[in-house]
Amino acid sequence: MIEIENLRKVYDNKYEALKSINLNINKSELVCLLGPSGCGKTTILNIVAGLLDPTSGDIRFDGKSIIGMHPKDRDIGLVFQNYALYPHMSVIDNIMFPLVVGSNKLPKEEARKRAREYMKITKIEALEDKKPGSMSGGQQQRVAITRALVQNPKILLLDEPLSNLDARLRLQIREEIRSLVKRINITTIFVTHDQEEALSISDRIVLMDQGIVQQFDRPQNLYLEPANLFVAKFMGNPIINTFEMTRQGSMLVSPDFTLDLEKFDKERFKGSIEHDKLIVGIRPEYFTLTHNPIFKTKVTVKELIGKDCILNFSINGQSAKIIVDTHANIEEGDDLSIGVEYDSIYLFTPEGERVY
Repeated sequence: MIEIENLRKVYDNKYEALKSINLNINKSELVCLLGPSGCGKTTILNIVAGLLDPTSGDIRFDGKSIIGMHPKDRDIGLVFQNYALYPHMSVIDNIMFPLVVGSNKLPKEEARKRAREYMKITKIEALEDKKPGSMSGGQQQRVAITRALVQNPKILLLDEPLSNLDARLRLQIREEIRSLVKRINITTIFVTHDQEEALSISDRIVLMDQGIVQQFDRPQNLYLEPANLFVAKFMGNPIINTFEMTRQGSMLVSPDFTLDLEKFDKERFKGSIEHDKLIVGIRPEYFTLTHNPIFKTKVTVKELIGKDCILNFSINGQSAKIIVDTHANIEEGDDLSIGVEYDSIYLFTPEGERVY
């Protein structure tokens, strides 16, 4: 288990990159650190790896603090975004390298045998004699991952390992990473800014913003039960529609449509609503085409995305989206009669706190 307790990082210029981070990562769990650039996810990874010292707080591996411990003594494998392979070495020499240097180095034949065992696991045996310059990005990344695993570490750290690959290859490699780490039961921390990547491979996701953990939860919960407005906006593509509305009695009112608070599921309210102003969040897939609409509008832009179609429209003086089936046969300029599934609406305070 990895325990991160009250972890802070403040740089010399007073910039606070991490603000009291607390996380518990279970043995053999694959956890993604997700968030926009500058949120602190790579800072956490670098502190766990020993490449950066924290300002305060503690990190424990299986109950033992590793603060101040040299990176080589932490029993970790680290995979960088840029692969970091030695260009003059063959694949097998790159993979063997961590085993034949340092105080615990192995005899070369034993190191070569272990390297080949892991190359078989990652299915790169055919690349043994190639050099990095003659391989594709996907092949180089597989070599980098194999080199990290060959030391048989307790923890695998991956820092945006797929960002240099094209979209189709990213999909393939992320499936391989998920399958691999689960097969060898290694605790893994995976840093990414790509929500689709995180949703597809994680056991749990740490979503961060401005050095703060916004939500640490299972992937589906970040999408279905966002803790706040930031999480709701970050998770989901297309982005959630948001509307500023005013409470008037039992109604939520905006210039172009109203919502009846009596139709909301009372058990989903997270306490009483004390604000007159609320932000209503409705994901594009939760709008519906209906004969009993909450508003009518026209299609401004149509976007085809395979089996689905995104229809853009204007409401309350702003652009919004609905997702419909590609076969709906709706074109730009057509009229839309739009309803909503009340159980799928989110309500937030102006400060972004979720109240429904």
